[in-house]
Amino acid sequence: MRVTELSFENYRNLKTGSFVPTDGVNVICGSNAQGKTNLLEGLWLFTGGHSFRGARDGDLVRMQAGEAAEAASLCMKFFGGGREQEAQLKIRNGRRSAVLNGVNRKTASSLVGAFCAVVFSPEHLSLVKDGPSERRAFLDGAICQIHPSYATLLNQYTRTLQQRNTLLKDIPRHRELLDTLEIWDERLAGFGGAVMGERMRYTRRLRPAAEEIYHGISRASEAIGMEYQMTGAAKDTSSSDYGAALLQALSRCRRDDLAAGFTTVGPHRDDLLLTLNGTPARIFGSQGQQRSVVLALKLAEASVLEQVMGEAPVVLLDDVMSELDAGRQGYLLNHLEGRQIFITCCDPESLRLLEKGRVFLVEDGVVCEGR
Repeated sequence: MRVTELSFENYRNLKTGSFVPTDGVNVICGSNAQGKTNLLEGLWLFTGGHSFRGARDGDLVRMQAGEAAEAASLCMKFFGGGREQEAQLKIRNGRRSAVLNGVNRKTASSLVGAFCAVVFSPEHLSLVKDGPSERRAFLDGAICQIHPSYATLLNQYTRTLQQRNTLLKDIPRHRELLDTLEIWDERLAGFGGAVMGERMRYTRRLRPAAEEIYHGISRASEAIGMEYQMTGAAKDTSSSDYGAALLQALSRCRRDDLAAGFTTVGPHRDDLLLTLNGTPARIFGSQGQQRSVVLALKLAEASVLEQVMGEAPVVLLDDVMSELDAGRQGYLLNHLEGRQIFITCCDPESLRLLEKGRVFLVEDGVVCEGR
């Protein structure tokens, strides 16, 4: 999968124009606040997702003289699914509409699956730095890309969890409700066991790709490790027994759950332990090492997507070079063959490491080709 052209009008701070990337590495260089990340964000929107920066759709329309333009538009030509395709996005009145190959789509999210990409931004460092919820969200989002039906399963689990938690809060005042808890336990264990199974299978698929990529990034000086840690089952539990194990855990923790007023075990409490040379990356990893761990996870996610789709997704790397030494920068610029890469950077010195590819300079919202 590769982008052949991106055009934009009234999008963020970008002046009306377009750029034509190469099939390999594309470095987007410029000072802060010139529009580099806006280009990557524009590409990402064609995956059907929301801005990876957390922006609302209304924030994507160009501001001028204190007022927003009437609408913003993006047009992308790309090769995917074995053919040339074209997609348009229009942002008007705080909402996005989409057209794919001349056919109007009901929503922009309906573009999911037509164009696939993986993105890294500095906000994703929370995968290592912050608590388990960030890592669970990473697993769930990655699984949804390869198994869209997983989103339905996850919603079923979440709704059942909310209902069980409401019941746990009500039981101290209405003891007659205690007998109904077992019904919710069985329902929660059924959905929860399936969620645990999907996450465990994905982790096992992700691990070898992340190990290989981190080996390259670190030039074999460090080893990454990952383990999906379940609160509702022992790690040696067979995947076919996750639901039964979770049901037993819910029964065992019932008194604690009633005292706390919420469910203390289950996939909503699980974690993905990330290690470097056997020690937790969150505690012992340097800034550069933690950034390398997240990069390895994101690039491994792209590898798994490629295995499933049969073609490599586009990789978007925003502000990736900072806090990486020259060896790690060189790996990202020159050793990710077989896929289209977009990398933003502020330091022109990084460009001397680029062996082949295309450089784009961004200044005050104007995009032009460099060397």
